[in-house]
Amino acid sequence: MTRTQSRSGPLAGVKVLDISTVIAGPWSATLLADMGATVVKVEKPGAGDPLRALPPHKDGEPLWWKVTNRNKQGISLDLRTEAGRGILGRLLPEFDVLVENFRPGTLDRWGITGQWLRTVNPRLIVLRMTGFGQTGPYSSRPGFARVFEAMSGFTHLCGDADRPPVHVGFPIADAVGGLFGALGILGALTWQLRNPGSEGVEIDCSMLEAMFRVLDFLPIEYDQTGVVRQRSGNSSQYAAPGNVYETADGKWASIAASTQSIFERLCAALGLRDILGDARFADNAVRVANRAELDRLLAGRIRRMTLDELRQALDAHHVGFSPIYAIDDIFRDEHFAAREAIVEVPDAELGTVRMQSVVPRFSGLPCRVDAAGPGLGQHNREIFERIGLDPQQMEALKAAGVI
Repeated sequence: MTRTQSRSGPLAGVKVLDISTVIAGPWSATLLADMGATVVKVEKPGAGDPLRALPPHKDGEPLWWKVTNRNKQGISLDLRTEAGRGILGRLLPEFDVLVENFRPGTLDRWGITGQWLRTVNPRLIVLRMTGFGQTGPYSSRPGFARVFEAMSGFTHLCGDADRPPVHVGFPIADAVGGLFGALGILGALTWQLRNPGSEGVEIDCSMLEAMFRVLDFLPIEYDQTGVVRQRSGNSSQYAAPGNVYETADGKWASIAASTQSIFERLCAALGLRDILGDARFADNAVRVANRAELDRLLAGRIRRMTLDELRQALDAHHVGFSPIYAIDDIFRDEHFAAREAIVEVPDAELGTVRMQSVVPRFSGLPCRVDAAGPGLGQHNREIFERIGLDPQQMEALKAAGVI
């Protein structure tokens, strides 16, 4: 992305400097970039962001990086040096938001204190994304997604009742933390819009607390009933039937009948109308109590049907379900295609790559993915020229390892 390319979307005109690393903080900034914000990503010279080292790679190119940092310009700058801090101080007056995810106290040791930031840019919004928050006895602990998933209570709910807890195969806490970080920035921007004379806002976003928040009713359930909810595998704890069922051709389908009318239509679709008069299945409450027997009946019937036969029967009776998709199934699905949920994106190293489109969508405010994640220091000259550095100064700073 060059200076001549204008961003579109509801956040066009908002400027974000992203000095965070790996996933959660950068993802917060990328969500804003998807909605039109101009985002500049800062990396350590030489090594770059640690996310570049994580698989998958193609021909040495980091594929995860290209999505997590899409729609950004990229510069390299060593913030640990006095010269690097000086350049940061010249950059920040141009920006509305700073995103960082270092452990509390790290930036202070580099001279990038809260007071210094307010002096440089009094209206700067600062997202501080950390594992445990800026305060509390765990604030200085290191952490990663699985720590926050386990400690929040999320992992305790994942897996079969008679087996160990299971981590999902993706660092979901990074995504959840990133969402809350972006939400916090939007809240701060709204506050400033309504209070033009206000000073900057610091946002303390804990990834642990973000994961805890999405569990919603778990705390109030324990507080009011003393219940410690346990694992139940694929079986829904709130509605029956609700499970994953194998078809005759070895495929898997997820089916949930959360209302009485859906349950009745499901029974009709599967030729099980006779169980509608069974007192064990009369309403959702008793179905949940007898879900093992209900699942046995449903699984026996579904196991005789191919996935296509099951789909036709359920569609004809307006029962929602989904096959368990792998990524190749998603690429073949007509709905994803019709919605253009996967878009082609230009990439400097790989030519064209495909990735998810922007979520959500806004009427009359088109959002787009302009480019995959930038190369290390790709926009150094363009952005450093903007703050008055000439080519000779840039060469000297590069030789000194500052940029």
